[in-house]
Amino acid sequence: MKKSIEEDVFIPLYPKSAVEDKSSLGSKFQERRFWSAVKLLSNVLLWDGIVYEDTGRELGLSKLLNRYLLLNLMNTPPGLENIEKCKKVVECLPERWFKDLQSGSTLPELLNFCQHLLQ
Repeated sequence: MKKSIEEDVFIPLYPKSAVEDKSSLGSKFQERRFWSAVKLLSNVLLWDGIVYEDTGRELGLSKLLNRYLLLNLMNTPPGLENIEKCKKVVECLPERWFKDLQSGSTLPELLNFCQHLLQ
């Protein structure tokens, strides 16, 4: 999983003007790469309870979410598309990670993602 994240994940960041046209090749390529990374995030986090929780959180949250996916989310204009992307990321997260958290708190690895959601 670590090798796949480090060597196979690539989400290009194009200038906003290059991806505003959703039918452009750059925009389509960026979207395919984003959704491929979300699928990998989902698959990595499905191993929760099998691999050490710290390993799953490092690979899924620190490396995939914070290094790749969040950059794309922050460059996606506010609106339904961004909401849908964020919703899919949240659906990947194991519920048990949040059972013992106090109200209003989150995992340290999710602080930047939470800030994005609040904005």
